[in-house]
Amino acid sequence: MQNELELLRIFRAAAESPSFRETAVRLSLSPQGVTRAIQQLEAHYGELLFHRNTRQVRITAFGETLLARSRPVLEQFEDLWRPPGTKEDVALSGLVRVTAPHSLGARAVLPAMQHVAAHHPGIVLDLRLSDRISDAVDEGIDVGLRVGFMRDSRFVARQAGQMQLHTVASPALIERVGTPHDIDALAHLPVTAALDINTGRPWPWYFKGGRQWVPPSPAVIADDADMEMGAVLAGIAFAQLADYMAHPYIASGKLVKVLEDQAPPAWGLYVYRPQRGPVPGRVRVMFDALSNAVSELADFSGQC
Repeated sequence: MQNELELLRIFRAAAESPSFRETAVRLSLSPQGVTRAIQQLEAHYGELLFHRNTRQVRITAFGETLLARSRPVLEQFEDLWRPPGTKEDVALSGLVRVTAPHSLGARAVLPAMQHVAAHHPGIVLDLRLSDRISDAVDEGIDVGLRVGFMRDSRFVARQAGQMQLHTVASPALIERVGTPHDIDALAHLPVTAALDINTGRPWPWYFKGGRQWVPPSPAVIADDADMEMGAVLAGIAFAQLADYMAHPYIASGKLVKVLEDQAPPAWGLYVYRPQRGPVPGRVRVMFDALSNAVSELADFSGQC
């Protein structure tokens, strides 16, 4: 019985991982050991559990059915085997891969990671910060954070908060070059341009009424939002920044908002996960922790 349970445990881990190699790392096994376990199960059931090629491993329809049937059995066994007095939370373990923009790493993802680490020490968090639009399904992402709109039917998404864009500058720069009274005046002032690494072109600045403005001759071009903000704090240029970045400096007087009457509508902050069958407890825990961290960040930022 122990051997059969172990085979099913390996199968469950493989179904929740993007590759057999990662399954092996999670379970401290060799990739060959994982492959042999899956082959043994496939021989027993007379059905393929995974479609396998050189690029990816994808669970079959029969595998999805077996996963749904075996997961409750494994969870009941693990609960039965757990010593008295052991908190159920400790039983949550395994790898959770998380992605988010660089600007939200320390501000939202890190607090969520701290919460998960404190309450579920068996969970391993694999963090992939990137401003590049990637395929979360192909890259094996379990939980992601995105600014803007979520229309992909492959995802389960929760709007955890909102983000407002503010046009800001340092008091020293405003004293030196003046305050812009309309959007067109920005063309005659030093401004930053945030580089969209997906296209290699600057992101436009957004204003009310759907108007977009692209800096024609920026004083600073940056592909990192915190470097862009550093240039603004140094008094080099005006910039359009997310409120979760700018709020502490607006509150302290180190940054001043301009063109407030031209501010665009708020954007959504979404926490999402790919729809890949039943959701492991460790993924739900990180999904909820990140949602709460984003909500708290948005509430705090909304005060500015």
